[in-house]
Parts: sequence; C-alpha cells; structure tokens
Amino acid sequence: MEIGYYTEVEVHYTHHDFAARHVAASLAEMIVSACFDVEVEHIGSTAVTGCAGKGIVDLLVLYPSGSQKAAREGLDQLGFQRHSGADSFPESRPMRVGVVEHLGRLYRIHVHVVEAGSREARDMARFRDILRESAVLRRAYEMEKCRILAQGISNGAEYADAKGEFIRRVLQAYRF
Repeated sequence: MEIGYYTEVEVHYTHHDFAARHVAASLAEMIVSACFDVEVEHIGSTAVTGCAGKGIVDLLVLYPSGSQKAAREGLDQLGFQRHSGADSFPESRPMRVGVVEHLGRLYRIHVHVVEAGSREARDMARFRDILRESAVLRRAYEMEKCRILAQGISNGAEYADAKGEFIRRVLQAYRF
C-alpha cells in the first residue's frame, strides 16, 4: 500500500466498512516491518464490527520506552505525514496521518504514536474492547456521534472533543 497525502475533510457519519479491517491489518504489517520495536493495534470505530462512525482507520502504534523518535521516523519514512493544523498533535504525543486506496476506495488513516503500557494506550484499547463486547453501548456511542453531528459540528478536532466526555464516562464505568 502506498501512503498518500492527507487533507482535512468535513466529518460525516458513515456505516461500518468491513474492508477497513483489511486496510488496518495491511498497514500494521507494513509499520511493524519498518519499525521493528513497535506493536500496532487497530482501534476506533472501524475496529469494531458493526460500529458506524466517521470512517477513519485509527491505528495505535505502541513503542517501548525511549523509542518514540525511532517510531516517528519509521512512520515518516513510510510516507505518513505529521498531523498539522490548529488542532495538531505535539511531537511529545505525535499522530501521523495518510490516505491509502483499497478496492477503489480511499481510506483516511490516523496513526496514534503512544508509549506501550501507558494509561492512554490502555484506555484506547479498552474502549475498543468495551464496544466490541456491548451492542447496547455500541448503539449509544453511535447515537452520541449522530447527536454531535446534528449540532453542526463538522471539524475533526471539535468532533473528537465532543465525543470525549462519552468515552471518559464509559472508561470510568468499566474500570477495574
């Protein structure tokens, strides 16, 4: 897969796309081959069968302590770009972006670069797993996303902020 140039687009609601899993798996394999120290997990709505959302393929690149720079550089060499704009992620907690084509469709990719074992990494994977386990919670999450979009929020950063409270409540309720 070739990583194409990412541009911001207006957020929209899209039904689950089963091909996103293949895209995520192919990218994970490519990333691990280029960045030997990392693990890659598919997170976000596209990682949860049947969960609708904004259609972004979110990947979690987990690097060992002290290896963030190597992970960033490996992603950059593959063609991923730094997330830029007013809402960009700092290099202390980077995100890389890109676009790939698969079966004639373009997939927007967000690669979250997070230290393995960190609370953020655990929370991202745990929220995905909770959604996989609970159809009721999955539907509530979809309804929350529709409510946010109905308010006219179409910017990616504003959308992420708006759904953040829902995610925090779920994670708090499912802590053990």
